[in-house]
Amino acid sequence: MNDHQIGTYKFVASPFHVDFMGRLSIGVLGKHMLNSADAFALERGFDLAEREGEHYTWVLSRLAIEWEDWPRTREEFSIQTWVEKVYRLFADRNFAILNKEGKPIGYARSVWAMISMENRNPVDLLTLHGESLANSVCDRECPIAKPGRIKMSQQTPVSEYVTKYSDLDINGHVNSIKYIEHILDLFSMNTFKEKTLKRFEIAYVAESYYGDTLSFYLEEKSENEFDIEIKRNNQEVVIRSKVIFK
Repeated sequence: MNDHQIGTYKFVASPFHVDFMGRLSIGVLGKHMLNSADAFALERGFDLAEREGEHYTWVLSRLAIEWEDWPRTREEFSIQTWVEKVYRLFADRNFAILNKEGKPIGYARSVWAMISMENRNPVDLLTLHGESLANSVCDRECPIAKPGRIKMSQQTPVSEYVTKYSDLDINGHVNSIKYIEHILDLFSMNTFKEKTLKRFEIAYVAESYYGDTLSFYLEEKSENEFDIEIKRNNQEVVIRSKVIFK
C-alpha cells in the first residue's frame, strides 16, 4: 500500500458538531466520511463521469460503522479511506477513524455504485473507471464485519415523518445522512446517556423525495440490538438499518 491508495483527512470536533454528551455526532461523522470519500475520488480522477452526453455520480448503497471511542469537543481527529475491491457495478470502500494520537478508534465499511443522473441506472465501473479505480485498490485490513442482511417482521410503525427542505441533497432526494439522524431519533435521550452506540448499519434500498411520508418500523432483536425499516408513503421500502448498543 502507498499514499496513493490511502487518503488521510484531518478534522476537528467543533462544539457545534458534538451531541449533548460532548461526543462527535454520528451525523457529522457520516458527513466527514462522505466528504473524505469524495475528496479521495476527486484527487484520483474518478469522482464523476460523463459518457456520450450522459452524466454519472457516486451513490452510497450500504454502510456499517463500529466504534471503540469518540472524538470529544474540540479534539482533532483524522479519517483514512481506501478502496478494498471493485466489481462491475459496485465498489467497496473502507474507513478508519483515528484519534488525536493517530490511534484507530473506529472503522467503517461501505458499498458504492455509480449511477446515471438522468435515469438513475447503475453504470459499469470497469468500463468508466477501470484503470484509475484498479490503481487505488488497497489490501489494508478493515477489522469489522461487512453489513449483513436485515429482515423485518414488524408491521406497525413507531413513528412517521414528512420530509422537508432540510432533508434534501443536491439531487433533490433525501440525504443519506438524514436517514441516519432520523433513525437515531427513534431512541430516547436516556438511551444515549446509559449506553454507547457500538455499531450502526444502513442499507439504501430506494430514494425518497420532498413531501414523502416516511414510516419507521422498529424491531427489538435483543436488549441492545434493534432492526429498523423505513417505508415511503406506506408502500416502498427505502431503508433497512441495524443499531447495536453496549
